[in-house]
Amino acid sequence: MIVGKVVGNIWATRKEEGLTGLKFLLVKPDPSFSYSTNETFVAVDRIGAGTGDQVMVTTGSASSHLQSETYTPIDALIIGIIDSLELERSEDDG
Repeated sequence: MIVGKVVGNIWATRKEEGLTGLKFLLVKPDPSFSYSTNETFVAVDRIGAGTGDQVMVTTGSASSHLQSETYTPIDALIIGIIDSLELERSEDDG
């Protein structure tokens, strides 16, 4: 899972049939966490997130199963809007 911030929207009037009705948002990973990349990516939103929201995102094959028997061609899905986040500081953080 990735924790990130919604930084924008994408509108696409023409898309694959399975993507009709889905909202696309741009998400920037939170630099407080260690990820293989910190590049902004596109995620599908079905829960009502918006620009400025901190979100949890699942990626890979888990995100493509929005409905139990149907495959949806997506790489990332917003699965939660974060209300608060608390990180414990280690001695290494200074």
